[in-house]
Amino acid sequence: MQTVFTPEQLRDPALRRANDILRSCVHCGFCTATCPTYQVLGDELDSPRGRIYLIKDMLESGRPADKQTVLHVDRCLSCLACMTTCPSGVHYMHLVDQAREYIEKTYKRPLFERLLRWTLAKILPYPGRFRVALLGAKIAAPFRRFVPDARLRAMLDMVPDQIPPVSRNDDAQVFPAKGGRKMRVALMTGCAQRALDTDINDATIRLLTRLGCDVVIARGQGCCGALTHHMGKVDASHGSAARNIKAWCAEMDNEGLDAVVINTSGCGTTVKDYGHMFAQDPLAGDAARVAAIAFDVSEVLMRLDLPEGKQNLQVAYHAACSLQHGQQIKTAPKTLLKRAGFAVVEPRDAHLCCGSAGTYNLMQPEISGQLKERKVKTLEAKQPDVIAAGNIGCMMQIGSGTQVPVVHTVELLDWATGGPKPPKLRATVGN
Repeated sequence: MQTVFTPEQLRDPALRRANDILRSCVHCGFCTATCPTYQVLGDELDSPRGRIYLIKDMLESGRPADKQTVLHVDRCLSCLACMTTCPSGVHYMHLVDQAREYIEKTYKRPLFERLLRWTLAKILPYPGRFRVALLGAKIAAPFRRFVPDARLRAMLDMVPDQIPPVSRNDDAQVFPAKGGRKMRVALMTGCAQRALDTDINDATIRLLTRLGCDVVIARGQGCCGALTHHMGKVDASHGSAARNIKAWCAEMDNEGLDAVVINTSGCGTTVKDYGHMFAQDPLAGDAARVAAIAFDVSEVLMRLDLPEGKQNLQVAYHAACSLQHGQQIKTAPKTLLKRAGFAVVEPRDAHLCCGSAGTYNLMQPEISGQLKERKVKTLEAKQPDVIAAGNIGCMMQIGSGTQVPVVHTVELLDWATGGPKPPKLRATVGN
């Protein structure tokens, strides 16, 4: 793609990066075939290629973002299926993230939307605040039909049937390996996950220690920054990320770390990109150090001696977009489940997004709902005993549309290697 940025514009590292990405696009349109919003809406501007044109025009002209550009960029899930499909290696993630930052700085949204986005940014990344908000939403849920805005109704729908008690396993501490130590790893405990489903971190700690890892819960860590990063709120996202970088580097400089383990794939995609996010920051070196040892939990488990087993259970594996497209991890979770003895099946169109995408199901509930319905239908068609996923957002999204239990992959692996049965399976699946 030809671009016309001025020499002065190209002195800006962000615009120089955007120029490189734009120039790698050859207009082939392969991305439209795997773009969920294009499939649902059928509008070229709701495809990666269409958004690239809008972003190019906005950045080259240096003008404030307009309503049309904002509409179509906001509709992007950042599922990154286009990056998997693209034969030219267009790094769409960096481009759309830059567009969101630019929009946040130059476009004045309607008041209600600004308040909504501000509220999400001030609540979701903070487990304590989020837990209080969930309790409030649970009280308000019976009055859902009186709520006029679809986005507010989507927030009420997000509330789980039971809000789990706080897990003390998320406090700063070290869980020693069982038997001889093979690795020393830091577990990222996350933010929303700590309020929505404490079973995931608990199972991860049990599984890793059982397989020979010292598991460190680093003091000072928190949200990875993804939730605000994808809203274009760079100061907030970098503030969250910087706290993690400092917390993990302190552990690296103290007793050392073999890995930073992440069991929420949406977070993993962001942490692995810290080197790019902080490229122009004094923390650049430390950010790159962290990104270099950041791994999804499935990657770490592939390096450990997971015992083989036999389970009389059919598992439909849902590949989270942030895992299969953002991190290009496609086989490891399925390999681990099969090794543990589960019968693994995959739905049709496994590459398509479930519609969760961070805050997308809250901000774009209509499109998200259509994608959820499609995903649930293809998963249920496999008649599984349980659905497994590696991302809390996908789990909540899919779980709200089916009666089939939805659990994290590590919960099944923990159970298969001596841990307790996942709570969601206790009422529906026999021993």
